[in-house]
Amino acid sequence: MQKTLRAGGLSGTALKAIALALMVLDHIHYFFAFTGAVPEWFSMLGRVSAPLFLFCTAEGFAHTHDRKGYVLRLWAIGAGMGLVQFGLALAGRRGDGFYPMNAIFRDLAVACLLWQGLDWLRQRRWGPALALVGGVGVLWPAASLAAVQALPPAGQLPLYLLSWTVLPNWAFSTDGGVYFILGGVLLYALRGRRLAQALVWAAWAFFIDLGSVVYLLRMGVAASFGQALLTAYQWMEVFAAPLMLLYNGRRGAGYKKLFYCFYPAHVYLLYALSCAAYALWR
Repeated sequence: MQKTLRAGGLSGTALKAIALALMVLDHIHYFFAFTGAVPEWFSMLGRVSAPLFLFCTAEGFAHTHDRKGYVLRLWAIGAGMGLVQFGLALAGRRGDGFYPMNAIFRDLAVACLLWQGLDWLRQRRWGPALALVGGVGVLWPAASLAAVQALPPAGQLPLYLLSWTVLPNWAFSTDGGVYFILGGVLLYALRGRRLAQALVWAAWAFFIDLGSVVYLLRMGVAASFGQALLTAYQWMEVFAAPLMLLYNGRRGAGYKKLFYCFYPAHVYLLYALSCAAYALWR
């Protein structure tokens, strides 16, 4: 049954298109929530987007003939957006202090480096694997966190600039953070076992985000478990799992440049529109 579904299922391009559409809904809520006119379910649906992009990136990384070029593209877009983010944080905030912190390309670049380390571990290339995984996954994030705690605010600025551009890390410069990236490691480690991938992702996403639900209940912010689930809804990333199961292993039409260009373009367009709307809203 599973093979039949996948044979007529969704290509990589189709999954990216679904993720892109849901991402736009999510970002409309992200940028215009201050109006009170955008429904919360836009963002709820958007929880499915990032896991799908992560899944498709893992498949693309595994199949590409040019891994260096693949990672370099992700890194370059993430670094460029990080530079813009740094500039907006300093001198381009919206009237309410908001500025966009969208950084999934940095998540994906870090994930790719960890996936390469995982492949080297499988090949028993212990030295390169430990150096890459240890440096990217442990040493640089730990050093950056320690430095942020030790430095005064002004001294932290160069560190943030590095982390948002040339040296991304999960500590404070990515979009989904360490749990999202580790979820990507699980997806990559289970490649070829699609049902296991989907089930493990669903379990990982739910139990990692369950802490926020429990916190709302303990603090009395939510009156019931159901209300807490609808308030702290990051766990809705689990609904990416059925779509992962429908992946048929085919690349599809591609449209690589579209997906690379659309993300930064729509982020800054929506941000500009939100700034204009905020000025009128006041």
